[in-house]
Amino acid sequence: MNYLKTAILLAGLTALFMGVGYLIGGQAGMLLALLVAAGMNFFAYWNSDKMVLSAYGAHEVDESTAPDLVHMVRQLAANAGIPMPRVYLLDSPQPNAFATGRSPAHGAVAVSTGLLHSLKPDEVAGVIAHELTHIKNHDTLTMTITATIAGAIAMLANFALFFGGNRNNNNPMGIVGTILLVLLAPIAAMIVQMAISRAREYEADRGGAEISGQPLSLASALQKISGAAHEIPNEEAEANPATAHLFIVNPLSGMRMDNLFSTHPATENRIAALEEIAHEMGVTGHVTPVAVRSPARSPWLKRRGPWG
Repeated sequence: MNYLKTAILLAGLTALFMGVGYLIGGQAGMLLALLVAAGMNFFAYWNSDKMVLSAYGAHEVDESTAPDLVHMVRQLAANAGIPMPRVYLLDSPQPNAFATGRSPAHGAVAVSTGLLHSLKPDEVAGVIAHELTHIKNHDTLTMTITATIAGAIAMLANFALFFGGNRNNNNPMGIVGTILLVLLAPIAAMIVQMAISRAREYEADRGGAEISGQPLSLASALQKISGAAHEIPNEEAEANPATAHLFIVNPLSGMRMDNLFSTHPATENRIAALEEIAHEMGVTGHVTPVAVRSPARSPWLKRRGPWG
């Protein structure tokens, strides 16, 4: 991901936020919006990981409760050159995973029980390596900031539309311009947020392939997760749609298309990119469609396995 491009997009979000604040209260409103954005981001910086983990009812595991999983994360974190993150389990039948934390030193990886039940060890390794790349690249912090500002823009736009703008703020746009801006600003903010998220998914796929050394296993995992994610509901994600971009595959229903309003690239495009990466790495083979089957019992929480 081009970090200059990310900085420009974040600056654009902040400008939109301040612009809506200007519509509500003129220069004072613009300044207040800037201060509010700074305050929200300060709070998100210190508390975003706790908030999202709590929202999904995640519980931390260690070597005594999930030895295979923790050992795998430790080995892959060493491959990535980052500190060992905390490891969490989500009690969800939908196979999925996400990472959070403000920095690599405060990273956390959360995987669902459905993921452990449905994927093979090499596929799980690819997923975890993808999430570790997000931590290594500080994506979790960036995406938290974009989600915070985008949400605040939508909130302020609603206020501006309700109050009709401040008629005494010498706004040259007039009432019609004000209405158009407050309607378009949240859409523009959402597009920027999705653009950042989707670009970073491709980067994390590449990083996951390199860290695990198994690009085709990650591609196979994406195919299985994507197929199951649209059949098995994730109630917590549906209740917290603003966190959808954190997951390796969109946990919400009805978001298959690779368009401006999708939090993730189309799975087919990601698989094609991973197959190209496999070719670059000298790994032969391709991904074939495989149905997801969930065994009645998972070995991950019982004993040490092939990664032990």
